[in-house]
Amino acid sequence: MTEKKSPSRTLIEGPARAPARAMLRAAGYDDAAMAKPMIAIVNTWTTVTPCNMHLKTLADHARAGIEAAGGTAVDFNTIVVTDGISMGTEGMRASLMSRDCVADSAELAVRGHSLDAVLFLVGCDKTLPGAAMAAARLDLPSVILYGGSIMPGKLGAKNVTIQDVFEAVGACAAGRITEDELGEVEKAACPGAGACGGQFTANTMALALTFLGLSPMGLNDIPAVHPAKPGAAEQAGRLVVEAFREGRNARRYITADSLRNAAVAVTATAGSTNAVLHLVAIAREAGLGPDAFSIDAFDDVSRATPVIADLKPGGRYMAPDMAAAGGSALLGARLKVAGLVTDAPTVTGDTLFAAVENPKEAQGQDVIRSADDPVKKRGGFGILYGDLAPEGCVAKLAGHDRLAFEGPAKVFDSEEDCFKAVQSGGIAKGDVVVIRHEGPAGGPGMREMLAVTAAIQGAGLGDDVALVTDGRFSGATHGFMVGHVAPEAARGGPLAFLQTGDTVRIDVEARRIDAPGADLAGRAKDWTPPEPRYASGAYAKYAALAGSASEGASASFPFKG
Repeated sequence: MTEKKSPSRTLIEGPARAPARAMLRAAGYDDAAMAKPMIAIVNTWTTVTPCNMHLKTLADHARAGIEAAGGTAVDFNTIVVTDGISMGTEGMRASLMSRDCVADSAELAVRGHSLDAVLFLVGCDKTLPGAAMAAARLDLPSVILYGGSIMPGKLGAKNVTIQDVFEAVGACAAGRITEDELGEVEKAACPGAGACGGQFTANTMALALTFLGLSPMGLNDIPAVHPAKPGAAEQAGRLVVEAFREGRNARRYITADSLRNAAVAVTATAGSTNAVLHLVAIAREAGLGPDAFSIDAFDDVSRATPVIADLKPGGRYMAPDMAAAGGSALLGARLKVAGLVTDAPTVTGDTLFAAVENPKEAQGQDVIRSADDPVKKRGGFGILYGDLAPEGCVAKLAGHDRLAFEGPAKVFDSEEDCFKAVQSGGIAKGDVVVIRHEGPAGGPGMREMLAVTAAIQGAGLGDDVALVTDGRFSGATHGFMVGHVAPEAARGGPLAFLQTGDTVRIDVEARRIDAPGADLAGRAKDWTPPEPRYASGAYAKYAALAGSASEGASASFPFKG
């Protein structure tokens, strides 16, 4: 792409565009500014969450980088719905919807103003895949910069995170700690700016975007409050102009190979199951169908890829520890040596292998290990099918070694009903806890079950129950969990016909989830769809349009196969 043929020239050049130029002049763009490539900064800044509250300042440095490289920055802001605050409430239904809203608003702003390239500034969980989905749709030169992880909180000598707060709620309900002790954890967990610090969804997706090639190697690793972060933003600004001048568009990097590389990196760090949903959605937005990349890739990858990073929620360390140990480059180097990733182009112009060639490993670090000395020999995902999930579902295995579970179902039609049962002691060892009608359409919005899963952990039942849902799990969830069950209950999936007391059998090695002995087909004969929870507005629109979880649960109209 050359500047002469770039989209912004159709917006600015020629006598007929005088009204547009007049408006731009009023906004402070003079002839010199309008003569340069017009680069969008799509920001997800807000004051409501530490994950994104510092992005306004980072944008100043990104703008300086764009201008130093010969571009003109055009700023926009989009929304964020922060999972850690909305978790366990009605507001959590908006979380996954916000991913699509981020993608939609970025697409509309950039297409609507015929801009030439995009730098995305992202923080909380859904802003990262939302940015990547927009980049895939637009197929312009695009760089995504993650605002970075929060630093650990301190409670005495112990590092604590938001995960500890959720689990302390369960411990308090079980009488294992007092309300005053819960308050101490609450006040210590989040010391400042940055996204949740374990290998939860934000850090998982930041790593995935690096291995996709949309984020420069190492920049996403830098914690939010680290003094190097402003320089990373300026570097990203320079890079997006360079990518524009050289025509390095986003879809060049979103390929079957790079998606698999991202899945390997996520698996090797025992990352969030949300990556399964998001990477499939990104693939579809890039025009790649199931033959190129599907949920099954995660099962194949998990069987072949050991966990080599010892990170929370199942491990000991946090994202800033991984950054200090050697970061994404060291991880990539270890995966390259093990033959688990393939070389691929990246937005910097270097290939993935070039970017990981000389990692700086901290002496004595034990955060990132090797494939010969893994934390776990098997990756933390399983993709299962069967009576209860004809279109598939995702098992999360992080933090434990069980690959099979069988027990009586305890069925709940909402997260709230299940949470009450956990808090009141209504869940027993050996139960398979089932939460349905929380899928993309039925929720709507496919809420994360962190309030429930953390309460289960806090009650001391984490190793003794399984949980199955057509909703999602937070990246902070650990235990034997099966989510993304498809088709979902609200659309007539078999989960709708399961009853309390039915036996549920989960076998990760056999890739099966079944209800032996339950007459699911017979019970389906008199079924009628439930009334939608919302009759109008954004929630209703998403419920009507959202695809299957096995296809990324997007409300767009991406490649259908």
